[in-house]
Amino acid sequence: MKGEPNRMDIIPMTTRRFRAEDKRIINNKSVDVNQLVPIRYQWAWEYYLKACANHWMPQEISMQRDVEQWKAAGGFTEDERRVIKRNLGFFSTADTLVANNILAIYKYVTAPECRQYLLRQAFEEAIHAHAYQYIPESLGMDEGEIFNMYREIPSIHDKDEFEARLTADLMSPDFETESFEGRQRLLGNLVGYYGIMEGIFFYTAFVMLLSFGRQNRMPGTCEQLQYILRDESMHLNFGLDLINAVKEENPELWTAGFQQSMAERFKQGVVLECRYGEDCLPNGLMGLTHELLREYVQHIADRRMEKIGLPKLYGSSNPFPWMSEVVDLRKEKNFFETRVTEYQTGGTLSWD
Repeated sequence: MKGEPNRMDIIPMTTRRFRAEDKRIINNKSVDVNQLVPIRYQWAWEYYLKACANHWMPQEISMQRDVEQWKAAGGFTEDERRVIKRNLGFFSTADTLVANNILAIYKYVTAPECRQYLLRQAFEEAIHAHAYQYIPESLGMDEGEIFNMYREIPSIHDKDEFEARLTADLMSPDFETESFEGRQRLLGNLVGYYGIMEGIFFYTAFVMLLSFGRQNRMPGTCEQLQYILRDESMHLNFGLDLINAVKEENPELWTAGFQQSMAERFKQGVVLECRYGEDCLPNGLMGLTHELLREYVQHIADRRMEKIGLPKLYGSSNPFPWMSEVVDLRKEKNFFETRVTEYQTGGTLSWD
C-alpha cells in the first residue's frame, strides 16, 4: 500500500493462477487456502453439498407424544429412565467436544474443499447440541443433572476425557505440522475423533435410544436421533476419507509403529464404550444385553479400522442389522412410522 513501503501484504498480489493439482490436504504451501476454486477434492465438496441438502432443526419436530409418555405413571421403568437419561447426558456434551476439535484441526487442514465441509459439520454439531437441549427441556428433566453427567458419571467422563486429551494436544502452543512427529499427531487426532468418537462412541447410545423408537415410544426424540444419526454417518465417512487422503499424500506417516499405536487406540476406545454400555444397562432391557452391545461395538470398530487400512481385531458380527435401515431416510415414512422424513431443502430438489 502507498505510504507503507516496508509493509508486507498478508495477501500477496499476483497474476499467477493456481492449479487444482497444486493443492494439498495439509501443509499446503503453494495455494492460498482462501481459494475454493479450482476444486481438486471433489469428494469433499460432494459431502458439503449433501450435508446442506439434509438441513433440519430440532424445534420443527413435535415432542408432544414423548412428553405424554414420559410423564405417564408407569410409562417407563427405572432402568429405562436410566438408559434414556444416561445417553442424553453423554450426548449433551459429546457434540460440543467434536465441535471444539473441528476448530482445532481447521487451522491445519489446508484444502479449502475440506474446510468447507468442516464448517458445515461444526454447524451441524451445534444443531445436535440444540437437540440435546430441546429434548430434556421438553420432557421436564433436571437439565443440570443431564448436562453435568460428563463430570459426575465415570463411564461418560472417561470417554470424554479420552477425546478431550486429543484436542488439548493440538491446542498446545508447541504443536505444528511442519515436523514428521507433528503430522503424525494430527493424523492420530483424526483417527481418534472420526474413527472412535464419531465411529464408535456415538453408536452404542444410538442403539439404546433408537430401540425405544422400535416400540413406538419417544417418537419425537427418536426422529431427531434419526436425523442426527444421518448427519453423524456422513461425518464419519468424511473423516475416514480425510484420513485416507492424508495417508495418500503423506505415506511416510503410516509406519508400522504408528499403525500399532492406532490399533491400541481403537482397543482402548472399545473398552471404554463397552464399559459405558454396561453402566447404562446394568440389567439389560428391550432385548439388549451387555454381550450384544459388546459384539456390536467390536463389529463397528473392525469396520472403521478396515476403512483406514488397519486389520480387524475382533471378527464380531452385527447383532443389530436394523441400524442400517435407520440411517437410510430415503423412504416415504421413517423407520418408526411417524411421518414423512424425506427431509431435504428445496434448492436441491427437481421441480417439473
